[in-house]
Amino acid sequence: MMKKQNENLIKLRHSAAHVMADAVQRLFPGTKLGMGPAIEDGFYYDFDCKRPLTPDDLSQIEKEMSSIIGERLQFGKKVVTKKEAERIFKENGEKYKLDLLAGLDDEEISMYSHGNFTDLCKGPHVENTGDIKAFKLLAVAGAYWKGSEKNPMLQRIYGTAFCDKNELKKYLHLKEEAGKRDHRKLGKELELFSFNETAGAGLVLYHPKGAMLRQVIVDYITAKHVEKGYELISSPHILKSDIWIRSGHYDYYKENMYIFESDGQEYAVKPMNCPSHILVYASRKRSYKEFPIRYFELGSVYRHEKSGVLHGLLRVRGFTQDDAHIFCLLDQTEREIRGVIDFVRETLSVFGFNAFEIELSTRPEKSIGTDEDWEMATQALKKALAAQGLNYDINEGDGAFYGPKIDIKLKDALGRSWQCATIQCDFALPERFDLKYVDSDGTEKRPIVLHRVILGSLERFIGALIEHYGGAFPLWLAPIQMMVVPIAGSHVDYALELKAFLRDAGIRAEIDARSEKMQKKIRDAEISKIPYIAVLGDKEAEAGTVSLRGKKDGMVGVMSKPAVCERLLQEIKDRK
Repeated sequence: MMKKQNENLIKLRHSAAHVMADAVQRLFPGTKLGMGPAIEDGFYYDFDCKRPLTPDDLSQIEKEMSSIIGERLQFGKKVVTKKEAERIFKENGEKYKLDLLAGLDDEEISMYSHGNFTDLCKGPHVENTGDIKAFKLLAVAGAYWKGSEKNPMLQRIYGTAFCDKNELKKYLHLKEEAGKRDHRKLGKELELFSFNETAGAGLVLYHPKGAMLRQVIVDYITAKHVEKGYELISSPHILKSDIWIRSGHYDYYKENMYIFESDGQEYAVKPMNCPSHILVYASRKRSYKEFPIRYFELGSVYRHEKSGVLHGLLRVRGFTQDDAHIFCLLDQTEREIRGVIDFVRETLSVFGFNAFEIELSTRPEKSIGTDEDWEMATQALKKALAAQGLNYDINEGDGAFYGPKIDIKLKDALGRSWQCATIQCDFALPERFDLKYVDSDGTEKRPIVLHRVILGSLERFIGALIEHYGGAFPLWLAPIQMMVVPIAGSHVDYALELKAFLRDAGIRAEIDARSEKMQKKIRDAEISKIPYIAVLGDKEAEAGTVSLRGKKDGMVGVMSKPAVCERLLQEIKDRK
């Protein structure tokens, strides 16, 4: 979903996409048009060109766009019949536009033109091309038509536009900074994770350092759930299709599921954990005295995302969620939602995220449950947010198919938003699975189910962490907390002694015993963004001391081994 933006900015960017498409067709005759929407940070357009476009072409396209802008061509809307629109695009050989038209049920089709350029478009647009004052083309990439690998590969040009040049300048500076922090780049440089087509697209391979970072996060979030009264459960990676049919996922989510047959029975790899948690709840009779019941699982799930939308750790096909389901009574619902919100805020703060934004997503067009239940669920979420004094935006029609939801998006060091925590209020699945409990009056009633994650996808959260810190993690998260650097081979034995001492204290240390100069070893440790470096020479080996350097403080000085441990352990405890 595109972030809500100023309407004028959306119009400007959409208009810039049209101007870019016009420029490309002027410069490269025979180019066929795909789609060209405004997006969160700018716009793009997909093209089927006779030759590959390269980054070197962007300046030429920008020059042609400037020429079109200088012509101050009016944007004009025209409404035609679907048949007339098909005739126009057929005459121009625009097969992708014809494909889009085939998927429209409307008999009247909206088109926009400027000069001799015409596009299938609902608008709106700025008045004329001269209103586009500040723009920049950013990149060329491949993109499958409609995001499916079954379709032709097109060429996508990304760009951005702003209302004034100062805003554009600020954005380009931010983008440059973001490029330095790109988790895909740092993931490779710091040897945290990789992807391999032999394994499959969108499936993460964690290397030792990345696996250690992941485990530190897992240990923290698991301990916190236990501390807050959640019970740990574990569920299978595959379930018979019957349960997905009953839950509604089969009807509403099937295209994103991996389905297979074994021994004449159809199964699906789980895209979500909720049905399993519901089965645990339904395994025996429940009393009102047990509530709230909070089940927690670090559950690995798999979703068939289109290859065109896969993006490093941020959009993958296999990921793990810190998933929990809270079964509660109606009068407990608001309190439990507030508890989850507090949990999210506390957790984000611990990981160094001190700003966030909130959206409340309402009933989508395709959904299950009664209007009454949806209204009750939506009001429960609204009341919890109001009680916490939190501002939020309404995201119409973007709820889960079984209930409305709160999305809490953290903001990183560059002010960018990342979707992580979600709280969903569900009256529908308890009905579908006939969940019951015995109330104080002896009658059977249905519980409410809250679906929630705190970090969300661990993969996406790790991607956000990498970019937030630029790979320079605080000590408690750093995969390697100290690099021990013996100056010469004669100091390796003492380095091994120090490493063992640190490890016994719970500090993650490694030794760089290469036959390299001390300066190179120190520089390599700094490039690897290791928080502390211990340099060991003759004096240190004889005295049993450490010459300590810190990422934040530079040269700390010569310290005893216990003093080094005390310093690091306190910093780890403070999570700074």
